[in-house]
Formats: sequence, structure tokens, C-alpha cells
Amino acid sequence: MADVELRQLRYFLAVAEELNFGRAAARLLIAGPSLSQQIKALERDLGVRLFDRDRRSVTLTPAGAALLPHTRALLERADDLRRRAGRLAGSTPVRLGYVNWLPADLTARTSAVAPVHLDAWVAPSHAQAARVADGSLDLAVCWVRTEDLEERGLSARLLGADRLYAVATGDDAGEVAVEDALVLVDEDTMSWSSWNAFAEQLARDTGAEARRVPAGGSTGPAFFDHVRRSGRPVVNQPKGQTAPLPPDLVRRPLIAPKVYWTWSLVRRRDEERAAVLAVVDALCEGVGELGLYAADAWLPEGDPYRR
Repeated sequence: MADVELRQLRYFLAVAEELNFGRAAARLLIAGPSLSQQIKALERDLGVRLFDRDRRSVTLTPAGAALLPHTRALLERADDLRRRAGRLAGSTPVRLGYVNWLPADLTARTSAVAPVHLDAWVAPSHAQAARVADGSLDLAVCWVRTEDLEERGLSARLLGADRLYAVATGDDAGEVAVEDALVLVDEDTMSWSSWNAFAEQLARDTGAEARRVPAGGSTGPAFFDHVRRSGRPVVNQPKGQTAPLPPDLVRRPLIAPKVYWTWSLVRRRDEERAAVLAVVDALCEGVGELGLYAADAWLPEGDPYRR
């Protein structure tokens, strides 16, 4: 029998409690087809059918009902182990750096396993990855490429993803093809090296026009001014993902392809401290695929999650 992952057991538990794949998928924050595939893989690995399902209902098979209490107990023991590991690590906080995005439920996810100290220095992705590598941070939420991980001796797990959109003048909030949009490349190559690499790859892959702008012009008020001057939809960048738009501008969904920016939780590859590893598991478990593996999704070459 193949190794069964705790993640798959959590999926089984969610479906068993909901008896509805759609509700279970929403609870787990993953796509319905992905959940169905994972349950089928678990059934294959265990050698038993866990659910009887048709178009109208989902029910536990006798084997599923028999395994459910054991699964619940196993997951409770795993959670207890994580909490104990955090306590054994002592009271030293796990130092976490970030760029501009963090999971909304970070405290709720980590409070049971280890204290987490958010570093006050908000720095670009490449700087935060370097700080993890040199030991200034234990973990960082940032955008990284496979080559960065190899060069710095880091490991990464998917924590989140932003689907980027275009910002445009006028009232049309309809979809816009990426090839019809502008993507801005910032002349401040130190602060925006990660974004620039992403933007230039997006332009090469999709036919979008890449346009260089003065330092700091790829986000904030200067970005909005450039949208107004260009008269064309302009791809937003992650730092401005949640910024309120001026009333004269609109968001337009990008299609053909849908463009995603990924957020990794990065640690040193040789990290052995129980508290750090427990925080990684607590934050990343159950994250799901976040739409990244849809046929019309785009990730740049070198992204750790690109297939």
C-alpha cells in the first residue's frame, strides 16, 4: 500500500462530515475536481471504497464508516503532536518575514504550535529569501523561483496565490486578454527585481507589451497615473492587489491566460527545529491548488508550482 498523507485523511474527514463534495471543497479551500481526485487516490491506496456517490447524494460505505473514527483519532493525535513539538521548542518565537501579503488566519493557525514574531522590516521577495538563507529570519512569505531555492539552499511550500487583473479607465469592467494589456517594468531594479522578472516573462509568453516606467511607477498613485496616460488596461502587481481604486478606474479580469502570482513559505532546507517545521505545516496544510493547475492558468517559467 502506498504512503497515505495526512492531507488526504483530512479530505476524507471533511467529505464524511459534509456528505457533499462541493461543501467539503469550499471548507477545504480547494477545487471540487481536485478533492474528488484526492479521494479516489486515497481509496486506491487503501484498497477500499470510502463513499458511494451519485448525482444526488454521497454516503459512507461500510468500510468508510468503519475507518472514520480511526481517521478522526489519528488526525487528533497528529494535531497534538504538532502542539507538543511547539512546546518542546521553548518560548523562542519563530521569526517570520513577509513582503505585503499574509494569510488572514495566520494567528489562528499558528497559536497552538509555536509563538510567531512578525518581522518589522517589510522587504522585497528576494531580500526576504536572502534573510532566511543567512539566518536573519526563520521563515518568509515571498515569491521565489526554483533557481533561487537551489542557489540559497531553501525549500518552499505553497501558501497563497493572487490572480492578477488589469486596471483601466472608463466603465468597461469586462474581461481583457493579456495580449491587449500593458505590463510595467520598474526602473528601480533593486526594489522590484522579482516583479520585473515576472513582468518580462509574462510579456514574452503572452504578447503583452512591456513598458519601462520611472522608479516606483509600477504601483501606488504613480501606477494609477500611468493607467490614465496610457489609455489601455495595465496589469496590476501584487503589492497593489488590495489597494482601493480611484473612482475613475476599474478592474478588469485578465484572461487568455489567467495570470497568477504565487506566495511561498520559505525555510532553510536543512532546518531541523521542531517549532519552525510545525509552523510551516500549520500554515501550509490544506492550502490546495488555488486554481494554479487549470488549463488556462499562467505561471512564469521557474515558478516552483508550474507544471
